[in-house]
Amino acid sequence: MSLLAAARSRTALAAVVVAAGAGALLVPGAEAAEWAPPPAGAGFDYQIGKPYDPPSGVTVVSRDWKESPAAGLYNICYVNAFQTQQVGEVDGPDDWDQDLLLRNDDGDVVIDEDWNEAILDITTDAKRQAVATRINEQIDTCADKGFDALELDNYDTYARDVVEGRITAGDAQAYIRLLADHGHAKGLAVGQKNTVELAPHHERNGLDFAVAEECGDPRWNECADYVEAFGDNVIMIEYTDEGMANACAFGDRVSVVQRDRPVLAPGEVAEETDDDGNVQVIEYVRKTC
Repeated sequence: MSLLAAARSRTALAAVVVAAGAGALLVPGAEAAEWAPPPAGAGFDYQIGKPYDPPSGVTVVSRDWKESPAAGLYNICYVNAFQTQQVGEVDGPDDWDQDLLLRNDDGDVVIDEDWNEAILDITTDAKRQAVATRINEQIDTCADKGFDALELDNYDTYARDVVEGRITAGDAQAYIRLLADHGHAKGLAVGQKNTVELAPHHERNGLDFAVAEECGDPRWNECADYVEAFGDNVIMIEYTDEGMANACAFGDRVSVVQRDRPVLAPGEVAEETDDDGNVQVIEYVRKTC
């Protein structure tokens, strides 16, 4: 049972209720769906790779939608909402309606080469509805498993160079509102992943908190912008000591954690090859402020 289980009630009078840090979407004659963002400043762990027993002091965990939530904690469900899974994997490009994959001027599917994932085409209302219908199945799984919130990844896909402006910020926001409405109806808080330039619009887009990667990186220095938009409802994830030092300036207000880039479980290792062909062995890292 999650930390919110005792407070969460799915039955209420037909009305719309708005409260600080929580919300409810009610339909006449239907049960209420209530949600609340993660507790501000809580101990957080990022487990979107292989799940493991949360370290001592952790009360909020993010895990992939295919996994189970951590017992007794506030659980965020990671969903890759704007791109397919990797080429050749389950839910990769071959498993999607080919009309829902973004294409370039040559008619080829647009691939995000950093992750080997196809970009979903959300450029029309009809396509947004069709893509959302499929992603909503994953959101339903999150709710059925007992997760408390959503982390909708790749919101910033529209800004990728490979997209070449085919998807606009307006397209991304119209689409994420569909997912946010569905998540709220299922009793899930909805998190904005990165995309600081759209943070000022989070309320009208139905986004309750932020999950910000590398906002402390000196190249970006975006942490203050997230806090300005979301207040204390921000989770900061860093991958370098320098970024962590900057993010920890906000550590008395928000959740901050440093992880290894592959997001490994304890005892796991990974290898990364740089542009010069040098192989680096990466091990599990988790640090707090």
